[in-house]
Amino acid sequence: MKHLINNVKIAVNEKTYVKDPESSDLGKRIVQHGIALISEVGFENFTFRKLGTRIGSNESSVYRYFENKHKFLIYLTSWYWGWKEYQLVLHTNSIQDPALKLERALKVITEPVEKDSSFSYIDEAALYQILINEYSKSFLTKEVDRENKEGYFEIYKRMVGRLRDMIWTLKPNYPYPASLASSVLEGAMHQYFLMEHFPSLTDCRDNESLYVFFRHLVFTSLNVQIDD
Repeated sequence: MKHLINNVKIAVNEKTYVKDPESSDLGKRIVQHGIALISEVGFENFTFRKLGTRIGSNESSVYRYFENKHKFLIYLTSWYWGWKEYQLVLHTNSIQDPALKLERALKVITEPVEKDSSFSYIDEAALYQILINEYSKSFLTKEVDRENKEGYFEIYKRMVGRLRDMIWTLKPNYPYPASLASSVLEGAMHQYFLMEHFPSLTDCRDNESLYVFFRHLVFTSLNVQIDD
């Protein structure tokens, strides 16, 4: 099992990159240091020139892998959602009881993100922090409809679909499963943002209270009784 996990590859839409960064050491360094740089300076102040300097290479070497920084952000966020989907499937696939399965899914979604040794060149914790602060910038653009048609957000939509299907399985007559599923995924990130920047706007203080909140929200919405 460990051998299989160590050989997992997160598949990201090929249109997000010019050359697959996982195909070379340079590509992996671009991703690794790109995550670190965006974490430090923010997406607005991030440039390929700064990234080139960080990795000790020319700016042009970054452009050989990514067309622009917008595509780079979509690649990073897509990779994260692919990794999170892998975590979700890994931790829920063997659970048969639909209520327990949904509870475990909510735990995976709200638990703190830690670095995964299976992907040594990516700091998943830093990447999640980028999603909390920058994810909306990947789709709040004039090109969102075209990019959506081209499959740029397919992994995120698939993640929502998995959670939606769990809700459906537990409560087939619930009329808003996709709305609830997407609200949980977006809401978890937003609550983390509020905890860090606007703590007076949330009652959540840590990941455990965040899990309890969404567990209460989801199961109350579904009118399903669960043990505390």
